[in-house]
Amino acid sequence: MALRMDHIRGIRHDAVSDWFKANVAGAALPLTFELIAGGHSNLTFKATDAHGRCYVLRRPPLRQVLATAHDMGREHKVIAALANTDVPVPRAFGLCEDETINERPFYVMEFVDGRVVRTQEQAFGLAPELRRSASRSIADILARIHAVDVGLVGLGDLGRKEDYIARQLRRWLRQFEESKTRERPEIQQVHDHLVARIPEQGPAGIVHGDYRLDNCILGESGQVVAVLDWELCTLGDRNADIAQLLVYWAEPNDPDFALDNPPTSVPGFASRAELQDRYQQASGRDLDNFEFYLAFAYWKVACILEGVYSRYVGGAMGDKAPPRGADSFAARVDALTEMATAAAEQVA
Repeated sequence: MALRMDHIRGIRHDAVSDWFKANVAGAALPLTFELIAGGHSNLTFKATDAHGRCYVLRRPPLRQVLATAHDMGREHKVIAALANTDVPVPRAFGLCEDETINERPFYVMEFVDGRVVRTQEQAFGLAPELRRSASRSIADILARIHAVDVGLVGLGDLGRKEDYIARQLRRWLRQFEESKTRERPEIQQVHDHLVARIPEQGPAGIVHGDYRLDNCILGESGQVVAVLDWELCTLGDRNADIAQLLVYWAEPNDPDFALDNPPTSVPGFASRAELQDRYQQASGRDLDNFEFYLAFAYWKVACILEGVYSRYVGGAMGDKAPPRGADSFAARVDALTEMATAAAEQVA
């Protein structure tokens, strides 16, 4: 049963309700709220109004908000700009940057009906043909994201277009250092190895930054009907996106290194090689120097999960606990660091 927002950590029920009334056309008070499962970074709530209409509210974690991370304005800007493209995103209803309302900025968007597949158990609930459909669709939609004319949709100023990988290496090393729970010298070593071997970047495009199956909503036929979690979106080297998708895309018998209980390890999903081929066909792009991008993706995800682990340990993620405990993140950071080291050794 949904609880009043004043019974849920992270949101002031009355102030947020007043904001809804003033800024979301048609929203009828009173509102009830519930914390949506998932989301190891920003907090995501479902809001239901007096007429049964549903909305989604996104806000940063309660504490340990790192500089440049958890940017609500960026997420809102991106989904609003993509509304009239062939990239499926929820409709944006409004952005609140007044921190007196709810302590942190937040935005409200459409609640999209569909299925989010986060676990193996949920994946088994998909018929095999829907798993194949989802595999094809997730590759095709990423190709659409990468084909968007950023100037035409008003995202040309979303970020610097050049030197994407160099900037990402600096950013994630800094955020790892700010959030780390223990010393991991291999993170610095892989960083230094990659910095010296950055490939020449091609034309810049939108980089989602965290594109994977559980950041998409699937429709009845298995197709992607909405892409979520745009907080890391910027402009830059699009090869990084497909590499990170493959790091998250577990196959049967893979260890749980990037995702806990990974859904794509269930038989019926495309293999990583098939997914990569589908993306290349849909995008018409060759994936040059791809070994470098895979090493970078393993390293980046290790840095991200160290930050997630730190936030859980510090109590910044509200009342939701990860299914296998916060310490499961530490083990996955270790595994990803080992894989990043091994992959980096293959980059001459």
